Amino acid sequence: MASLTRKQLWIISLIMLLIPLGLFTKYYSGLAELWINHHSGGVLYEIFWCLLVALFFPQTSTFKIISIVFLSTCTLEILQLWHPPLLTTIRSTFIGHTILGSYFDIWDIPHYALGSLIAYTWIKKINTIQDESHK
Repeated sequence: MASLTRKQLWIISLIMLLIPLGLFTKYYSGLAELWINHHSGGVLYEIFWCLLVALFFPQTSTFKIISIVFLSTCTLEILQLWHPPLLTTIRSTFIGHTILGSYFDIWDIPHYALGSLIAYTWIKKINTIQDESHK
């Protein structure tokens, strides 16, 4: 079995950090609670998906990854305007609500864009890491 590269380890580490941080935003109470509960998770959500795609498709350009994820999350946001019974049932679960959302909010889109920009810089930085065998 092949061992993980340093780049893969960095991406996996960041993803493992983002998951609890993203879940935390759903339960946070305190300063800036409204923004953290409703929008900061969108930034983290976007970064998570960009990193996950970069992990599984390492040869894909960073710009292409960011573009595909941003367009996908915007499409999911718009689909929140549609409420067929099956999607409503899925969205009523915690995981369904977390991944698909439950209501359309135009203000999520700028937060997805911010998440994409952050992910772009992170992935570009990660791509500069040299593995021990390449030195």
